[in-house]
Amino acid sequence: MSHVHAVTAIVGSPSNPSKTKALVEAIVRSLQATLPIEVRWVEIADLAPHIGAVTSFKALPEAASQALRDIESADLLIAASPVYKGSYTGLFKHLIDFVAPEALVGKPVLLAASGGSDRHALVVDQQLRPLFSFFRAQTVPSAVYASEADFEAHTVRSDALLTRIHEATTQAARLLAA
Repeated sequence: MSHVHAVTAIVGSPSNPSKTKALVEAIVRSLQATLPIEVRWVEIADLAPHIGAVTSFKALPEAASQALRDIESADLLIAASPVYKGSYTGLFKHLIDFVAPEALVGKPVLLAASGGSDRHALVVDQQLRPLFSFFRAQTVPSAVYASEADFEAHTVRSDALLTRIHEATTQAARLLAA
């Protein structure tokens, strides 16, 4: 039996349901078709009431501490956020600020974002990629960006997006294999 990879999916949306979560679910399905994985979900919508006002690591409630353990111990991270004001959400960044600086060194990270239009597509490379570069993580070369047009309600309906997801998850699988 092959090794089951621990994947932690960070959904940076403060609301649920969300297009960002739908995007991450599509990424997870694509990964599951390629690799044996166990997925742990870290959802800002669930954590927001617990972490919003917390300013020290010692004051984090157990749910947030568990989320950080899941992030730091993952074989692969999926990091996704909706685009707010040209960047990832503030609560997504607030959670990532609690990650230990050495915890993600060399860890593969698949980056994803969702936004209202294609004009926000560069958020992945101009905001998310530098954030994970700080941690010296190994970001997957192909990131995934989805706009409103890629969804019907909260379901991915775009073949072009599914192709981009497949490309990114194939690259992620190669990074895990290496």
